[in-house]
Amino acid sequence: MKTTMPKSLAPQWIIIDARGQSIGRVAVTSALILRGKHRPDFSPHRTHSDHVIVMNVGGLCIHPAKISQKQYLRHTGYFGHVKTKKLSDLFQKDPGQIIERAVWGMLPKNRLRSSSLRRLHVFEGSTHPFAAQKPSPLAISVSRGIKLSPC
Repeated sequence: MKTTMPKSLAPQWIIIDARGQSIGRVAVTSALILRGKHRPDFSPHRTHSDHVIVMNVGGLCIHPAKISQKQYLRHTGYFGHVKTKKLSDLFQKDPGQIIERAVWGMLPKNRLRSSSLRRLHVFEGSTHPFAAQKPSPLAISVSRGIKLSPC
């Protein structure tokens, strides 16, 4: 018996507004869409062609303790050369990189990770150059009774 593959659906462009949202909630939603788990033709061994546009990254809601304490570590490969960056410095310099790093950590650690991450587009403001693709907005809701403090 032959294995049948479902036909691929048309690619979707989805906009996520990050203003007032937490880093993890935006990253989880983006990673699930990039992976294709929201589609009926999902299969774990292939990439789906959906793109995610994350806007207003400068308005992320980050807890004050996390801003002062969280650090990103990177090792150069030499003994004793561990480089650290604080979340506060990274947020001032490039807030889009915070979302990119969070989504990168949530994607599966295999060959599909880099090709999935290429379909993530992060913008600090509310404008983007992808109007011709007719992206549809996606509202992120707070579930399970979790209440976020207003930022």
